[in-house]
Amino acid sequence: MAKKQRREAGARRRRDRHHHLDERCVSCTTFNILAPIYKRMDSENCRESQYRAYWFSRNEKIIDRLLADRSSIICLQEVWLGNDELVDMYQKQLGDANYTLFKLARTNNRGDGLLTAVHNSYFNILNYRELLFNDFGDRVAQLLHVESAVPFLLNRSTSCVQQQSLIVNTHLLFPHDHSLSVVRLRQVYKILEYIEAYQEEHKLGPMPIILCGDWNGSKRGQVYKFLRSQGFVSSYDTAHQYSDNEEDAHKWVSHRNHRGNICGVDFIWLLNPDKCRKPLKTSWNEAVFGIIKYLLLQVALVSEKNAFALLKADSTDDHITYSSFYHALCQLGMVHTDRLNSDEIEDLWSEADRNGDGVIDYKEFQRCIWSPKCCSQEEDTEIDITEESLDTFEADDEAFGFTVKEAALFPPEVERGMWPENYSLSDHAPLTVVFSPVRMPCSPRAPGRL
Repeated sequence: MAKKQRREAGARRRRDRHHHLDERCVSCTTFNILAPIYKRMDSENCRESQYRAYWFSRNEKIIDRLLADRSSIICLQEVWLGNDELVDMYQKQLGDANYTLFKLARTNNRGDGLLTAVHNSYFNILNYRELLFNDFGDRVAQLLHVESAVPFLLNRSTSCVQQQSLIVNTHLLFPHDHSLSVVRLRQVYKILEYIEAYQEEHKLGPMPIILCGDWNGSKRGQVYKFLRSQGFVSSYDTAHQYSDNEEDAHKWVSHRNHRGNICGVDFIWLLNPDKCRKPLKTSWNEAVFGIIKYLLLQVALVSEKNAFALLKADSTDDHITYSSFYHALCQLGMVHTDRLNSDEIEDLWSEADRNGDGVIDYKEFQRCIWSPKCCSQEEDTEIDITEESLDTFEADDEAFGFTVKEAALFPPEVERGMWPENYSLSDHAPLTVVFSPVRMPCSPRAPGRL
């Protein structure tokens, strides 16, 4: 009885908090719930999975919170899929609350995986796909193609449409060393490639794309910059009007890792159909050059001029050759089966050798390697579209997108960049974002495509 009262009280608080929002709003929660097989107890060699009472109680509290929030979409990471009892807990209680669940285990029997739950009152599920990265981290991703359960008016006539969206849930590789950043970058690249192929395969029109998960990287990393260059915005930062600048990089945190460091790594990314995007390959090359620069600065500990000297190695001329470039990448730990392959290195070389003369001079080094223009696009926190202007659009030139109405992390201390010692649900903070549908013009350059 007490549990039911707690859930009802939590649901009332959520309704009170969002009473001013449009009734068409939908919400999304992403949460790495820390699999018991990874949660350390007092002893370094002891895990929570060895003590049923502990993991059962903690996951009951997690489910209580999820049911009280009643998000339209729930994306969970590190779900202990190898334990049938825990899986049954989530399936039964979320299923009884009118959610449809999708599970995806990491490859090679790692024991944990992803769980995505869609509330049937908000979305109809049109399709579900699974993406296996098949890398040494055994990471995976889920793609859901959904449409709104309630149709929206397309114009002032009686024409109605059901807004469609693509939802992704993923958990990227933990950066055990700096050279692994390119592996995480490739995982994101594969996700966007897969989305693009899915859109083309099904001849889909323009629609918003929401990427949820534990990205294991902060706003300072190349994955963040890569997604920004593709037109995505961080929903939490949009809601709180935080910029991409360094001074805003530590305003909030969402994770305390096993090393005791606190950082913001959990994101709900939004891409609306009105955004113009760079070609994927361009963003990829710029991000990889950013990683190379970081490794030169932070690992090799060299300055700009010394970096150029390191890359040109023993070349008597004042330029970098392909051979010296390749050798330098080997020294930085970037040439590996799971990192950069020979074709990708040749693409990077072609990008840097702008004039095609077979060498990279100092100007090309500065422009392409030392200062790659992996710049984020301007972030629109509000879309100002009037009914009068909407009447001038043709149906084929517009689509439904989302505005970010609210975004919150729990517990509240993490929104101020602190990690409370009494927080015990997980080593991650759940992030919940409220979206409101809005009509908007499509990007004229690449409608409906990445």
